[in-house]
Amino acid sequence: MLIVVKFFIQVMVISGFIYFVSGRLIGSTINFGRRILSVIISVSLTSFVYWYSYLRHTNFLKESMVQTITEVSTLVWIGSMLLISMLLYLVFELFDPSGITASNQRNGQKSFVLRLRNYWRQQKRLRQVLKIAVTNGVVQTIKYTRQRENERELAIAFRKTLEQCGGIFIKFGQVLSTRKELFSPIFIDELERLQHNVQPLPHEQISQILNNSLLHSEDKVFASFRKDPIAAASIGQVHRARLKNYDEVVVKLLRPEVKSFMRDDLAILEEFANWLTSKSTWAASLGFRELAMSFADGLREEIHLDIEVRNTIQVTNALKSSDYKVRIPKVYTEYSNENIIVMEYVRGKSVAEGTGEFQRLHVERQVFARTILYSFFEQMLFSGIFHADPHPGNILIDEVDGTPILLDFGAVGRLGTTQQEGLKLFLMGIQLNDVNTLYDGLMLLVENADDADRARMEQAINQILLKISYVDRIPTEELIYSLFTVVREFGLTFYPAVALALRSLVTLEGTLRVIDSQFDIFTEAKEFSSTYMRTSFLKPFKEPRATKARLEEELSMLIPTLRKMPRRVDQLIRRVESGKIILHHDVFSDEQNARFISHLFARFVLLLVGITFGIISVALLAISQFIHDSYAVYLNTAAYLGLFLCAILLVRLSIQALRSMKQ
Repeated sequence: MLIVVKFFIQVMVISGFIYFVSGRLIGSTINFGRRILSVIISVSLTSFVYWYSYLRHTNFLKESMVQTITEVSTLVWIGSMLLISMLLYLVFELFDPSGITASNQRNGQKSFVLRLRNYWRQQKRLRQVLKIAVTNGVVQTIKYTRQRENERELAIAFRKTLEQCGGIFIKFGQVLSTRKELFSPIFIDELERLQHNVQPLPHEQISQILNNSLLHSEDKVFASFRKDPIAAASIGQVHRARLKNYDEVVVKLLRPEVKSFMRDDLAILEEFANWLTSKSTWAASLGFRELAMSFADGLREEIHLDIEVRNTIQVTNALKSSDYKVRIPKVYTEYSNENIIVMEYVRGKSVAEGTGEFQRLHVERQVFARTILYSFFEQMLFSGIFHADPHPGNILIDEVDGTPILLDFGAVGRLGTTQQEGLKLFLMGIQLNDVNTLYDGLMLLVENADDADRARMEQAINQILLKISYVDRIPTEELIYSLFTVVREFGLTFYPAVALALRSLVTLEGTLRVIDSQFDIFTEAKEFSSTYMRTSFLKPFKEPRATKARLEEELSMLIPTLRKMPRRVDQLIRRVESGKIILHHDVFSDEQNARFISHLFARFVLLLVGITFGIISVALLAISQFIHDSYAVYLNTAAYLGLFLCAILLVRLSIQALRSMKQ
């Protein structure tokens, strides 16, 4: 019995060695599950062959471990294990074109047992999701989406798949239903049917969350707390409460299981998006993988309520001196953290239900809508941080004075100075119906502007402008949908923050049309531009002291550069006269190109080394056939070792090439 245990331990030690070495040879960022499976199969197969062909005829169990390992047959066995495990990994890589590795990379820092358990659990869930998609006919229907009837079939199959997968998939579908710039009305109609019924948390669990999240106990912070929520969602729920100082507040609680639940299901969603994109050119052209990744990243921020607190404070401070007054509830930061938000309770009604309030408070709908729009323009075009989800439920009318109230800053966007400038040109180009201005604006909004074909793209943009010419109201939804389509067809991509801003404009237009059915964003944008330019022109005369301070600040920064100018001009002239100025540009001037060339060259060198080992080894084997002296065995050994190294190098290169193709 002890001898058998000893042999088993030896095999396990060798298996661990194969696992480690194969991982180092294949590469560090490899799929954990396929690596384990490759090692198990290779060890089992080679061990059986080794035992059947050699070990059963020997007395190997009575030999010491050193004796066993130093035998030539054992070294051949171990080498075969290593080579076969790598070849098996290559086979698994070949038959898994979707390149699903997201979940394993996230689990890279966990223990071996946890990684193995998480891998099997996630694979089981992934198989369930893919089975649902195939059963509903998503893959088959994708092939026949040319006609309107077949597009309806695909939309129904897609909606049913998300609905039956449940959890985060339903929320993803609800978010997609707002992407009117990407999906046709048929898809939007189907996705809007998705409903997510969530049960509120038990009262005992609410008390436990409060006591775990607050610095002090519940009764020391709140004078009263209503355990029945006023709203419940999949991520959290909201309650009315009163602080000890009698301030009325609302308390947003994060569901305790949501972080682990989100982490697992978001990984599955990303893998599902990879699979669907690999199966469908429709999903690939739509950017379905990128949609899922963006949704997952946003949701990972949303489950950290301290980020929402920071967002609320940032937007509040950005609008502090704005001329367009909107109200944002105060956040009680001393009671808020990543699991709870305590904020001011505001008395207001959603603009979707505010007909009575507009009449009672004598608030003009157009003026109210204009205030909201101008505030959003100021957020997007000048502050650079904006509310990214302005649907009717997040905009209220104050019951006291009719001021617009903005709620829920879990999702905000941030635009850099260049992107703000591009968005200004974008709006100006649409209003002026000017192709050149619109094109210039778009080029500041896309990531790969150097790849654009200006002449052809201007022609496509001109066709869009012709469609919206001579109409009473420019259809924002149709316009942005068309622009997204053109950008995608020309192989360009909007910056994520820009895409978020354009989607927010579509959502905002829908909200403003709820407030005033005749409201036109682009007509108002023209008025906003005129007002802003007039204010900017008159500002130096109205605020001379502030203007003087600003000029002094700019001059203080400019003077050091001006002092250096004569010397730099003189140096430049001397270099020109001496012929030392040479314009130089090559492929390595771009960091990405240089990295690509370096990787390609490194792989080419490895390929040459592998082929060289193979050629030399074959030559040695051929030579040894004509040598009958005892040293021929050394030539054979060197030849087989060279072939082994050649195989290792070629397998590694094949795996790396497959991985690069997937990326």
